[in-house]
Amino acid sequence: MIYSPRFTAILDACVLYPAPIRDILLNLADLEVYSPKWSEIIQEEWIRNLLKNRPDLDKVKLRRTAQAMNAAFPDAEVHSFEELIDLIELPDSDDRHVLAAGIKCKADAIITFNTKDFPRENLDQYNIEVYTPDKFVNLLHTLTPSIVKQAFENQLKSFKNPHMPKERLVEILEKHGLKNASELFM
Repeated sequence: MIYSPRFTAILDACVLYPAPIRDILLNLADLEVYSPKWSEIIQEEWIRNLLKNRPDLDKVKLRRTAQAMNAAFPDAEVHSFEELIDLIELPDSDDRHVLAAGIKCKADAIITFNTKDFPRENLDQYNIEVYTPDKFVNLLHTLTPSIVKQAFENQLKSFKNPHMPKERLVEILEKHGLKNASELFM
């Protein structure tokens, strides 16, 4: 059942890559709406892809971000799932580690922008749903609107110097895939 810290979601690298999406998902987890999960492979993947596309970013700072995530959510990192990878079939074999980690931690969902890479028929046997961040946040908003709004407010407060107007953060979230952000947060 969603809206429970026992509801567990694997965060794919593609949703950790854009900082605004990563931040809203982690702010929601911090408010105990769900329990986030990832693996070292997932952490390395989002950092590697971000550095590939943004060589101007500091690798050390990105690794510190990953370390801060692990410190903030000490139960988030999934281990000992590698033996499951070869047993899994997915359209993109490079995504098998995500599902394997999800199986290992008994995840309820995978949060990804690449939903086509996790077809229903491949996930049904594991009772794992797949959601885009947009669909996931909308679902959480339906169940707990005040908590989702609080997560947004917490994210907004993190921009202290300079302060970010609410409208600007909504625009950024929409640009990064939260299509209904203005309806949710304004």
